Order: sequence, then C-alpha cells, then structure tokens
Amino acid sequence: MVKQTLAIVALAILLRLPFLNQPIQGDDVYYLYGAEHAQIDPLHPLNTRYMFLGDMVDMRGHPHGPLNPWILAILLAAFGDVREVPFHLAYTLFSVIVSLAMWSLARRFCERPFAATLLFLAVPAFVVNGNSFEADLPFLAFWMASVALFVKAVDDHSVVALAGSAAAGVLAGLTAYQAVLLTPVLAVYLFERRRNWRAAWTVVLAAPIAIAAWQLFEWTTRGALPAAVLLSYMRSYSFHKTSNTLRSAVALVVHSAWIVSPVLVIAAFWPKNRWRLFAAAIATLAAAFYDVSPLFWLSVGCGVLVLTWLIAEAVRRDFLAAWAAIFFTGALVIFFAGSARYLLPIAAPISIFAARRSSPRWLVAGFALQLILALGLATANYQHWNGYRQFAKTLAIEAAQHRVWVDAEWGLRYYLESEGALPLARDQVVQAGDTIVSSALAAPVTVNAPVAKVSAADIIPNIPLRLISLSRRSAYSSAAEGLLPFEISRAPVDRVRADTVVDRKPVLSYLNPRDPQAPAHVLSGLFPDGWMSQRATVLLKTPEKQTAVEVVLYIPDSAPARHIQLSVDGQLVAEDTFAKPGSYKLSAPFQSSNPTAAVTVTVDKTFTVPGDRRQLGVVITGIGFR
Repeated sequence: MVKQTLAIVALAILLRLPFLNQPIQGDDVYYLYGAEHAQIDPLHPLNTRYMFLGDMVDMRGHPHGPLNPWILAILLAAFGDVREVPFHLAYTLFSVIVSLAMWSLARRFCERPFAATLLFLAVPAFVVNGNSFEADLPFLAFWMASVALFVKAVDDHSVVALAGSAAAGVLAGLTAYQAVLLTPVLAVYLFERRRNWRAAWTVVLAAPIAIAAWQLFEWTTRGALPAAVLLSYMRSYSFHKTSNTLRSAVALVVHSAWIVSPVLVIAAFWPKNRWRLFAAAIATLAAAFYDVSPLFWLSVGCGVLVLTWLIAEAVRRDFLAAWAAIFFTGALVIFFAGSARYLLPIAAPISIFAARRSSPRWLVAGFALQLILALGLATANYQHWNGYRQFAKTLAIEAAQHRVWVDAEWGLRYYLESEGALPLARDQVVQAGDTIVSSALAAPVTVNAPVAKVSAADIIPNIPLRLISLSRRSAYSSAAEGLLPFEISRAPVDRVRADTVVDRKPVLSYLNPRDPQAPAHVLSGLFPDGWMSQRATVLLKTPEKQTAVEVVLYIPDSAPARHIQLSVDGQLVAEDTFAKPGSYKLSAPFQSSNPTAAVTVTVDKTFTVPGDRRQLGVVITGIGFR
C-alpha cells in the first residue's frame, strides 16, 4: 500500500515536471491582476479593475472567489515577481492533494484502486489544465479532499476527517462558485449511510456558507455583492443566452467521452439495455447531421454512453453515479462555455467505473492511449503559449522606446504588459508612431487607424493537435464556435503581428458613419451603425471655405442621454440639452487654418442593451464641416 501511494504521488509530480516552465496562459493574467492588487489590499484581492475585451471591468464580477488570487499573491510576495518555474512547482502540491484524495476514494469504491487512480491522473483535462494558474486545479484539490474526507468521516465516524472535509469545503467555496454542488453530492452519501449525524449535515453546507460569508464580507466592507456584479456582466455580455447554453450542453456531452479514453468507454460503458444503445445511436445520427467529422460522431456517441450509464446507476442509488449525475446536471445550468476542464470534478467517479468494469488488457490499452493523448495535448498547449512569450521578447526594445498597445488577451497580453505595453481599450485614441500588437485569434478591439506592419509570426505547435485554433472547431476551451473535443491539424493556432500607426490623411470634411470611407476617419467612439459611446472623435479635412461645424444626431426612446457637447481640437464650440428623444442638430460657426481637425461629440449618459457590450450614447447620422 505504501509503495502504491508513493508511486501515485511520484506520477502526479512527474506529470508536472516537463511543464514547470509553462508560459502564462488563458485567464492566468486576470488572476495575476488580483494577486498584484492583494499586495496593497490583502483582504480584497478582487476589488480591482482590468481591461477585458476592450472594456474596463470590475474583478468582483469574476466567476471565482478570492482564494486563487490569494495563493498567487503569496507566491508573488515570496518571489518578488511572477516566476513560472517556482510558481508551477508550488502548484504541483495541488496535484498531489488530488491524487491522494482519488487514491482514498478508489480504495473505498473499487476493487482495482491503483488502476482507477492511474486512469484519473491520465485524464486529458487534468494533465493539460493542471499546468495553469487558473482556479481549476486548486478547486479540484479542495473538492476531491472534501469528498474523500467526508466519505471517510461517515464510514469511520471520524470527527477529525469531518473537520477536514469542512475545511476543504470552505476552501472550495472560496475558490469557485460551482462548489455549491458539493452540498447535494455530500448530502446523498450522508442520507444513505448515516442520516442522523447532525454535525455532518452542517459540514454538507460548508461550501455555500463560505460563499455567502464572502459575499457578505465584500458587501459590508466594499458596498457591493460580487455575485450581483457577476450577474450584471452575465446579462450585459449575454453569456447565458439560449444558444450559448445549448452549445455548452452539447460540448459537455462531447467532453464526457474523453474523460477516460473512448476505448475504455466502449469496454466499460457499452450497454446491455437496448434503450441506452438506442439513445447513443440516435445521438450519433443527430451528430452526423450537424458535423461531418467522425471525431464528433465518436465523441457524441461515447458521451451518451457514459451519461446514460450514470443515470441508470444513479437510479439504482449508486453514490458515485449520483455524484457525477448531480454535477453534470449542475454544469448544464451553470456553465455557458462548455470547456473540458469544467468536468474535472466528475473524473473520479467515471475513472472508478471504468476500472471496475474493464478487463486488465482494456485498462492497460486505455490508460496508454489516454496518457499519450493527454501529454500530446499538453505539449501542443505549451507550444501555443510559448509562441506568445517568444514573440513578446522580440518587441521588448520597441516597448521600451515607443508606446505599445496590446489588442489581445491571454499570455500574449501578459508578456507584452511585462515589457511595458498597455491593453488597448475599445475607445482608445492611438497616435502616429504607436505600435499595436494584435492576435488573429483574440483581437477584441477594431482599430481604424492606418498602420504599417512591423513584424508578424505564425504560432504553429509541432504536435498535430489543437485545443484552440484559427479554424475555431474545437470546444476544448470554449464551445463558442466549434464542438470538437480537440482538433487534429497542423494549421496555425494563431497569427500575431505588430503594426506601427502612421499619419492619417483624411479626405472627408463631412462624415456619415455608414460611408465606406468613414472608418479611416474615426479616432474613437463612433461605430459603423452610427451609434456612439460617451465620447466620439473623428479626424476630418478642413475645407477651404468653412462656415460651421455640426453634428446631426438622433436620441432614441431608450437612450438616457440629453446633454450634448461639440468640440473641435479640444475646444468646446457648442452644447445643448434636449428635453426628449428625437432628431436634432447641434452646430456652431468655426474657422481654422489647420488642414485637419479633430471633431468630438460628448454625451452625458450612456446605456447598454442585452447582447451588446458597447456603452451607447446617441446615434450620429452626420458630423463635420458645412
């Protein structure tokens, strides 16, 4: 038993060693913002703001609690800066906690506990996402520890284990909101085994109590509920619109087929009951109408096999099946992006089921194929983010000498910001000589300025596997466009480039936003459909004979803006307040000897509409010199 325990811990560590220098990736950068803020406000790491998709947002609206930023804050304080190798080495502790918790559960629920634990450690999402600084690995560690200790406490009537489960549940709640699903999972086990133990029923509520306590603390000390801020962003960004929820649900079915290898899914979950086989066949046929890829058909069919098995076993009151079914059902409701990492909390019961029902030969084959795929995906993932790190290094001198804007997210943004670059806001005014670094995969802001290319690079991992890419067919990280579990391809995952802003040469003196030539004249805040944000600025050619400058606008019924100001080259030339919605003109005499002029319109209030992230003021139908 000791040798097997040591072997499991050793494998968990060995899986991390090749990736200790893993670059900053995905949402790591946002958690690091929280860690940086915790250096000056330790109790409120999320009480900060950062640029997200071109908009300044409040981190209290982030869908995770403060614990992961606290962990990163401790490491940041200890090392003085972000250091990939020691940070990842520290996060390896969570992989060890996960592996030991899995080992404990497998010994209680499986005749082949060692095989079940090995299968779990080879889960692709565990191997890949365990190499990031996002909240997934700490959350999984606390989730697994809470369940394992609770099972031990109930079976052995151990007060110490019960206290440990409560502590882990609290930490899980402070890491991610989906920890609320611990309550029904633990409640099922307690109700079946020892329903009269009152102290244990209190522990069942540890995670939601921790979440509620954090919400109350933030509200009393900073005046806002993080959950309310989150819901506001969910509505304004329309994350949970019906189409997103449905795509996420399909993606989660797809990902359930790859928690363990499809080889083991077929060996372990192949149904004897005709209704489950019929359900898998119907789902596969439906998948064939949606996507011609055999990989998609295989994923949907195997996913349905896994899920129908879990439903059948849950009906028979199997705790592991109930655990997986409860969390999967909750995931359908909670999540909108359908990422593979969301299903990590059900990897344990599925691995145990696969080990229970597979022959030794199938287990060896399935484990080998599963580990090869997981390491291949992790390597491709490493090379993707390392491409950003290397490209950012080539721009270090540029960032030191000129103003550099980052029109991207993720690791590219982090490494360029480390060199002195700034994130590009949606209404940012760029000047000649500025450098704009953009990503074809994640460029959230449209820049109208004329540019000349400085450098460019294709990010192409050597491994022919893609978690995300320009073809946008994979749902591994997000189901926004594709629904494959991953891609098999040698195409670039991204194209990044650096451009320098050159002098504008406006040719229009009067601008209609819908004019095809309009974008080249817009400095900020005016959209092609005519809507403006709180401030819109255009650069126009001044005609030889100038009589007036004007803006023609329309205030819709839904727009709260009433006070409008008109400025030229920073000088206020006209303003007025309009009592009600309608069409209006604001104008003023103007003369200038300059060949160009920047005309700005400012409104007093903006609003948003569902599905549109823009801050909207009024609609401009014409602006310029008459």
